[in-house]
Amino acid sequence: QVQLVESGGGLVQAGGSLRLACAASGRTFSVYAMGWFRQAPGKERESVASSSRSGGSTYYADSVKGRFTISRDNAKNTLYLQMNSLKPEDTAVYYCAASFDGHLLLIKKTSECDYWGQGTQVTVSS
Repeated sequence: QVQLVESGGGLVQAGGSLRLACAASGRTFSVYAMGWFRQAPGKERESVASSSRSGGSTYYADSVKGRFTISRDNAKNTLYLQMNSLKPEDTAVYYCAASFDGHLLLIKKTSECDYWGQGTQVTVSS
């Protein structure tokens, strides 16, 4: 089993920045791709960004390209999401996710994820 714990959420004004972190523990050697998803009230959970196991390949949703940066420190078993130029529409619960499927370079769908964190709230005020 793998446990994922997110941190770093909070309340920020539009235009501000936040850095989310996701600490993985347990059988971390079985983890391949990791990513961030978010879910706003009344909406489906959507992919935000993903990183390959090495960190050499990344994916971003169009809505966050140029503003968010995903990174991964495998020595610390930690995934990060640097969020800049935040907008009110970025308000959501952000979830960290991971896959143990070695055939997936990146994760972009909830169905591709095997492990989930508990989520951290990000609120952007206008």
